[in-house]
Amino acid sequence: MRMDKLLNHMMSLVPSPRFYWLLFLMTVFQLGQSPAKAQNYPSKSVKIVVPSAPGGGTDIVGRLLAQSFTKAFNQSFFVENKPGAGNLIGIEAVANTPADGYTLLFVPSTLVLNPILYKKVNYDPIKDFSPISLAATAPNIFIVNPNLPVNNIKEWIAAAKKESNKLSYASAGIGTSPHMSMELLNYMAGIQTLHIPYKGTVPAVTDLLGGQVNAMFSNALTALPHVQSGKLRALAVSGTKRLDLLPDVPTVIESGLANYVSLQWYGLVAPSGTPQVIIQAIYIEMLKAIQTKELREKIASEGAEPIGSSPNEFATHIKTEYQKWSAVAKRAGIEPQ
Repeated sequence: MRMDKLLNHMMSLVPSPRFYWLLFLMTVFQLGQSPAKAQNYPSKSVKIVVPSAPGGGTDIVGRLLAQSFTKAFNQSFFVENKPGAGNLIGIEAVANTPADGYTLLFVPSTLVLNPILYKKVNYDPIKDFSPISLAATAPNIFIVNPNLPVNNIKEWIAAAKKESNKLSYASAGIGTSPHMSMELLNYMAGIQTLHIPYKGTVPAVTDLLGGQVNAMFSNALTALPHVQSGKLRALAVSGTKRLDLLPDVPTVIESGLANYVSLQWYGLVAPSGTPQVIIQAIYIEMLKAIQTKELREKIASEGAEPIGSSPNEFATHIKTEYQKWSAVAKRAGIEPQ
């Protein structure tokens, strides 16, 4: 091929100036789309479903977030409580709503536990939700009736090994974080104890105080007043470090069960398919809210640790938790109900 023809051929492969102008306009348009969508959201009230009754830790933090979002977006964000069936009612309700950012779910760790423990669960914790941010994590406190002659985890394990299923423990229901915390302890310690599920934390603690059951794992908000009054005895904390509110109570790890960690958590998700521009807009404001003094103090008062993870980090956390507790349930021989 002659040189002049070769040059003409090469030039024919180079886009024209008009092409670059069109490409520039398209790029500007695309870049302008995301801010426009973010600025237009929300154009109406946004509902945050809390799948538990009013007054609990999840509900309280959810309402504080709603207040922060209302100020940040200059649009009403409000909490709607949908309790029942181990949080299933509220979670399933959100899984089946339009993915438009106007219905969100502020949910505890039962999001991943329910599909492991129940046969009829109409949602997938990984596929049916778009994670926004993990708000906080909190350990459970292992508490016993003080009439029980057990002062630490080692003594509890020794007593349980003497006679299988003689020691009983309460929980707020099958599949709740306190229930699974005990199942993990049973598995790792090689013991069997008798599970007595209740319809909520309050009746479970009431029977523990009355001596109808021997022990339970409970969140710090519920356990602390009874521990501080001497009505219940705290043996250990289920997290990786001691609580500032209970500096003399060791972790389960310190008590001899290496690698034992069981944390309650709660975070914000949206229905799967919610536009990423909306997810990111909410995440940015949620991170700001969690960094405020009011919210951090409220979370800390419940014995929890504020987190504020990214959507991707929260997605990884959900997957990891699902895999972990699936394995615990299988090894503990827990059959879906």
